Amino acid sequence: MSRPTKLYEPYQLGPISLANRFVMAPLTRNRAAPGTFVPSPLAADYYAQRASAGLLVTEASQISQQGQGYQDTPGIYSKDQVAGWRKVTDRVHERGGRIFIQLWHVGRISHNALQANGGAPVAPSAIRAKGKTFVNGTFADVSEPRALELAEIPGIIDDFKRVTRNALEAGFDGVEIHGANGYLLDQFAKDGANKRTDAYGGSIENRARLMLEVSKAVAAEAGADRTGIRISPVTPANDISDSNPQALFDHIVDGLNALKLVYLHVVEGATGGPRDFAPFDYADLRKRFSGAYIANNGYDFELATKVLDAGAADLIAFGKPFISNPDLVERLQKGAPLNEWDKNTFYGGGARGYTDYPTLEAADAAE
Repeated sequence: MSRPTKLYEPYQLGPISLANRFVMAPLTRNRAAPGTFVPSPLAADYYAQRASAGLLVTEASQISQQGQGYQDTPGIYSKDQVAGWRKVTDRVHERGGRIFIQLWHVGRISHNALQANGGAPVAPSAIRAKGKTFVNGTFADVSEPRALELAEIPGIIDDFKRVTRNALEAGFDGVEIHGANGYLLDQFAKDGANKRTDAYGGSIENRARLMLEVSKAVAAEAGADRTGIRISPVTPANDISDSNPQALFDHIVDGLNALKLVYLHVVEGATGGPRDFAPFDYADLRKRFSGAYIANNGYDFELATKVLDAGAADLIAFGKPFISNPDLVERLQKGAPLNEWDKNTFYGGGARGYTDYPTLEAADAAE
């Protein structure tokens, strides 16, 4: 018996028709081929299993070797990586799904072991984050970063442009820019990590500059109607903070709205933690942005229904429940119990805890 909710209503996302208002949030799984960072054959199974969501957003995928911060995360900057992702998009489209890739540069949240010639990770300023990364099979402190030279910044923007073209070649329906969770674009935006005194530091306008320049460049390649972005105004993830997040993100969202991006994906509160972590007016962002608003962080069926009914969001992103429930859309519709996830298999490994979670149909057949 289905439960009444707007979650199951179709939604027109720019030129893309979504079957429902579920979004599978990007979820790092660390299962790409070591050394080449090509999505594994299992990735095609994993995403195809979850194609009943209105929109899938892939795990974050680095735009260059410099942009990598964790062991065995996929890239989208080589021909082999593009070919690997093509197998994923083909499978998802065969199932009638829609899929965007999340484009990622981690900035200072990296380790020397992942950088070319053991070099230092890059950041807006040479401030080491109090955080961990996953490298050599374990969690380790992030390495000391170096500040990007002003002359290097156009190269970062060019990398985003180049991989956007790659994403379209790989068959993705669109791209999501990772501007959240204390990674490079978020580091530039927030004054806790950015102490620059040039055109990319100091004022809100300057600190927001790189996020907006990247967004403009990506939208020019993919089309604004196939470009989304993820932000996290108040999250403390990866040791990030800002002294005035409301003013900062009001400015950023005004800039994103002027670019006519197709969606704004917002982590409300602390990523994976309390939604009320810090005061913030998310409704203000919704008013400022004319595209789709994707609400994320701690949503269940009841909260998602309430928020959609109130018109406070257009789409709802679910994260970890999709890890253990490939048929989450069906399970919530029927009010069926959810599989519990196994934290021990979140990061790295093979099929166990990745493609072997049972659907309702499989569970019923086994009884």
